[in-house]
This record gives sequence, C-alpha cells and structure tokens, in this order.
Amino acid sequence: MNPGQRLRATAEPDLGAPPPPWGERSWGGTPPDEVLQDDGSARLVLPGLPESVGTARSYTRAFVADWMPGVTGEQLDDLRLIVSELVTNAVRYGTEPGDSLLVVLAVRDRTVRVEVHDPVRRVPRVRGESVERERGRGLRILGVLARWGIEERPLGKVVWAEPRW
Repeated sequence: MNPGQRLRATAEPDLGAPPPPWGERSWGGTPPDEVLQDDGSARLVLPGLPESVGTARSYTRAFVADWMPGVTGEQLDDLRLIVSELVTNAVRYGTEPGDSLLVVLAVRDRTVRVEVHDPVRRVPRVRGESVERERGRGLRILGVLARWGIEERPLGKVVWAEPRW
C-alpha cells in the first residue's frame, strides 16, 4: 500500500494465518478513515463508539504485521491489548456522543508507538486495587506491557504507549 492511500475492508483477519495483501483485508462494519504516511506511520480516524475498539485492534494487527517484518504473534497480541486499553478508555472517558478519536501507529526501528487522541482534557489515572470493581484495571495492564504517558493538547489529550519489547 502506498503512502496516502486509503484502505477499505470488511472483517477481522484470521489471527492464525499470515496477513493477506492489503487489497484482501477486511475490518468489519464501516471502513475506517485511514491514511498511511510516508514515514511508516498511519492515522486512523474512528467514531467514539465501542465498536471502534475492535476496528482499531484489527487494524493494528494488520498494519504492524505489514510494516514490521519479523514481529511475533506474542508481540502482536501485546499490541492489540495495548490498543484495546487505550481506545476503550478514549471511548468511555474521552468522547461525547458524535465525537471522533484518532489512532496513530508509528513503526520505528523495532518498536511501535501507539497514540490515541481524544477531545477531552481529563487525564486517565491508575485506580487503587479493588476486587469489587469490574473495571479500572486497564492502566495497570498497560503499565506491565508498555511505557506510556499523556500529552495535553489545547483541545484534548494524547495517550501514548510503546511496548516493552
């Protein structure tokens, strides 16, 4: 796929199979608004809806498998979990009805930087441990898998992560 080219597709790739060429890929639901950059990065605009989590996960697996030859299945699983946590938090706490979010993936050397941009300035925080709460463990999981941080923006924030491999 060439820089600036848009991807159109319709179902999650089979994780056990090697990734097919771009033209045969599919994502499920509405195709994301995606643009590849000249520098080996991609920008993916998604609606602030729960369905966007699965789309971002599938897209991440396919993009990284194509742009990072030699990436292992375990590394792809880690990245999918990282993206799931970041996008889930952005959907739950960083968007209002009708908002979009931006997922940026950048392959650099032997790592990937994942950024999720949302329009709300409230920053995520690690919650204390609790066996009673059903949620609130995502940032702890993220901290085990990746270095991560927050960058404030005039109209929102960016939460980024880089896997620890």
